[in-house]
Amino acid sequence: MGKRRRSCSRFIFMLLLITGLHAAFSQQETCNSKDLKALQGFETGLNYPVGIRRLNWNSSVNCCSWFGVSCDSSGSVIRLELRGNGLNGSISDSLLDLVNIRVLDLSNNSLSGVFPKELLIRLKNLDVLDLSLNCLSGAFPMSSDLRSIQKFNISFNSFNGTHPVLAGSINLTNFDVSYNEFEGVVDAKNVCVSSPEVIELHFAGNSLSGNLPRGFGNCRQLKVLSLCSNNISGGLPTDLFRLSSLTDLYVQENSLTGTLDRSIGDLSNLKVLDISGNRLSGSIPDIFDNLTKLESLVASSNLLNGSLPRSFSKLSAIRRLELGSNQLTGFIPDDLSACVELKTLNLDTNNFSGQIPESFVQLTSLSILYISANSFSNLSSALRILQHCPNLTSVNMTTNFFQETLPVIEKVEGFLNLSVLIIARSSLSGTVPDWLGQCRNLRFVDLSWNRLDGNIPSWFGKLDFLFYLDISNNSFFGEIPVGLAEIKILGGNNTTMDFDPVIDIPSLEKKDNDGAMQLNHLYSFRPSLLLNHNNLNGEISPKFCKLVRLHTLDLSHNNLRGSISAEFSKMNDLEILDLSHNNLTGIIPESLYNLSFLSCFNVAYNNLSGTVPTGGQFSTFPDLCFAGNPLLCRNDNSSTEPCGHKTYKSVTRRNHTHLIIGTVLGITMIGMSSSIVAMYLIKRKSCSGRVEVTENAVAAADSEQISGEEWNSQPIVWFQNRNGIGKGITLDDISKATNDFDQSNIIGCGGFGLVYKAIFPDGQVTAIKRLSGNFDQIDREFQAEIEALSRAEHPNLVILHGHCRIGSMRILIYPYMENGSLDFWLHEKEDGCSSLSWNRRLRIAQGTCKGLEYLHLSCEPHIIHRDVKSSNILLDGNLNPHLADFGLARLIQPNDTHVTTDLVGTLGYIPPEYGLASIATLKGDIYSFGVVLLELLTGRRPVDVNQTVIKVDLLSWVLLMKTQNRVPEIFDTYITTSQENHDQQAKRVLEIALLCLDQNPKNRPQIQQLVSWLHEV
Repeated sequence: MGKRRRSCSRFIFMLLLITGLHAAFSQQETCNSKDLKALQGFETGLNYPVGIRRLNWNSSVNCCSWFGVSCDSSGSVIRLELRGNGLNGSISDSLLDLVNIRVLDLSNNSLSGVFPKELLIRLKNLDVLDLSLNCLSGAFPMSSDLRSIQKFNISFNSFNGTHPVLAGSINLTNFDVSYNEFEGVVDAKNVCVSSPEVIELHFAGNSLSGNLPRGFGNCRQLKVLSLCSNNISGGLPTDLFRLSSLTDLYVQENSLTGTLDRSIGDLSNLKVLDISGNRLSGSIPDIFDNLTKLESLVASSNLLNGSLPRSFSKLSAIRRLELGSNQLTGFIPDDLSACVELKTLNLDTNNFSGQIPESFVQLTSLSILYISANSFSNLSSALRILQHCPNLTSVNMTTNFFQETLPVIEKVEGFLNLSVLIIARSSLSGTVPDWLGQCRNLRFVDLSWNRLDGNIPSWFGKLDFLFYLDISNNSFFGEIPVGLAEIKILGGNNTTMDFDPVIDIPSLEKKDNDGAMQLNHLYSFRPSLLLNHNNLNGEISPKFCKLVRLHTLDLSHNNLRGSISAEFSKMNDLEILDLSHNNLTGIIPESLYNLSFLSCFNVAYNNLSGTVPTGGQFSTFPDLCFAGNPLLCRNDNSSTEPCGHKTYKSVTRRNHTHLIIGTVLGITMIGMSSSIVAMYLIKRKSCSGRVEVTENAVAAADSEQISGEEWNSQPIVWFQNRNGIGKGITLDDISKATNDFDQSNIIGCGGFGLVYKAIFPDGQVTAIKRLSGNFDQIDREFQAEIEALSRAEHPNLVILHGHCRIGSMRILIYPYMENGSLDFWLHEKEDGCSSLSWNRRLRIAQGTCKGLEYLHLSCEPHIIHRDVKSSNILLDGNLNPHLADFGLARLIQPNDTHVTTDLVGTLGYIPPEYGLASIATLKGDIYSFGVVLLELLTGRRPVDVNQTVIKVDLLSWVLLMKTQNRVPEIFDTYITTSQENHDQQAKRVLEIALLCLDQNPKNRPQIQQLVSWLHEV
């Protein structure tokens, strides 16, 4: 009986198993026909070649097994997940038929166009809608019926209009519309009424404006609220402070005003509060007793005043406290040391005074301390206390401790992890103390702009990780110690040593030419040895050639003698070498020609003789870099006559000294400054026949002396080789042709200024570039640079027609290009990509390459472009390419913060070797051109950047496709779907592009090779 029952049970089990397998098999074999058609329609809407990426997306009806597709037991599609698959094209209306879908994730692709407005109404079962990281645009549909939606993410697109509100979405927990182009007021009331259980709300990075209305208080479960990087004004609504669950509040980078509400203290679960970059004023209320969970408080760059509240000591969990760039006063409270978890303390640029509290020895977790630009005193006490903070890595105490002495501490037990020490611009006296040599992990030392003297310690060379040493603008004397050449991390025999010159701290500052401090947003410094403006003597040891990884060597303004060693040519990474204003003799070694990265070379005001080396980088250095050497001549096509005709006597040491004396008198005798300057200029003019003063001085004088008559009659300098174009046109004519430089006439905007379209009465159309930046070059240098640009004449260049200078204004005149930039056609114009056939793209690549070849090889002097990119390739009426903006970096002061010369290029086009410094090399241009080739091949931007938060690297994506054997998917659909087959040509250009993009600059091809290869495609 038992056996019979067991046999029956086995039979039933097998029957059920077979039935289940049959059902499962049947499910795989069948697919909801309506859903199948919807998916096929969606695929049809993709501008993408049929290939491996689609995997199982073929003619089979088994759509449930397709890549990214999931079905339920009935064969209905319930999930479509195609995140990060490189999809191009638009979102088809056919998706409206996927009525049972619950998850639609098309994020991190390149989808464009508008979003189907009916989709939010038809797909009522959606739990997740993620369209983030695409190129979708237009107004987002306002009507919806997403009652089941839990996650809604359309961030990092280009949607505009009013931000959406998902009416009736009571299950919504995550709402993200950040980094689009939404405008208007934040609709807090309707968002929270529609979704009262929402946990995260993200509105960051739009153009939202107006005051924040009440309404957020109805989002009872809200934990994260991000409103940063908008134009929101007013104060924070009071009902916001009822959100007891709120953990993260981001409202930085807006226009908030008023004082901080004491009710912030009611947010007892708050962990992150960022209110920086607003106009909040008043004192910081003493409200932190209840905020015991707060880990990060960032309130920098406001107008806050008063002293620090005592209740800061109750912030037992605080790790990051940033209050820089305010108007705070008073002392640092002793009990701030109760914040034992504190890692970052930034009090920069306030009005604090007093001393570092003794109690800071308790801050054992403190890693970053920034207190620069205050009025702290007792440096000796500060260092004695801080050495007991064992995890301290970065200290910036610049512009404090005025006229104190850099202390000599007999015994230092701490600072074992210290890597950054900045105590600059404090007029400190004394010598460099030996205890500093015990800080073996130092990487970055800045003691500049003090009054330190004595010999430079040789033990600096024993700091194995030191890559940046700035002791400039002091009073050091004696010879440069040979021991400095022993710094291991800068030597050539230590390739395995960790070398990371990126200092990961929030506000590391960088000096401009006058020693003033400015925020370095890249927090990246080139390996540098800056000993300039001291009283050093003796010879420059050839042993410095061992520092092959050094990028900047500045020994200018000392009393150094002897010759320039040919051994310098071994410093392969050297890009800036400044030996000016010394007593050097002999010749400039011809071997320095081999320094291919050298972008700045200055030996002015020495006693050098012989001939300036020619070719290579030396062809790009202006005459000013060699001035003040009476026996030195130049034998190339510079603005100076060849050797045997004219030497560098145009600016003598005597006249240079007069200029310095005149400047000093103008400063010290301020009451007589106008008369003295006037007499001085007259004297200079009578001696030399021309006025040679700095551009700033001219600009300052002109700004007060320019009359309306002068403006109206100001002539334009037109170059003779332009066939008389524009003769007789004045600055007033240009002003009228651009409607007084009205915004409506702006046709371009770049790092060097705005470009305006000018239409003259005779119908002539030109492009007017109004340069922005500092022009600290004297007239002769600026004029020389302009003339060098004017000689660059090639069919594939945007040729300079003329220029005008009046006061501080600099204007360049170029031909107008009807079709705008290649960037516009590839990435912005609605039908741009479809209009650029393969033949046109190839012609653009070939022409651009020829223009670049002319700059590198034929133009005299040779020009390194520095910023090759698709927006600098302009297209004429026949879509022929013209390379623009070449040479402009040399006209602008390199330290001007809004110019790309500090980075030497534009994000996405920058060669890897530029990461540490502003290098300018021919091979750097080759790399950037390789990126342009990838743009032409793929139709993609080099980096998808939204508010500098998310980056998708085109080169990395292309390399990934290659490693996965998915090369056909790299190419833009408008190349591969044309009637003619260009696959082989496209693959050849891809090979050329990747050669240009080699990580090692030495492996990249020469420009003449590229011209030949592209011609043979």
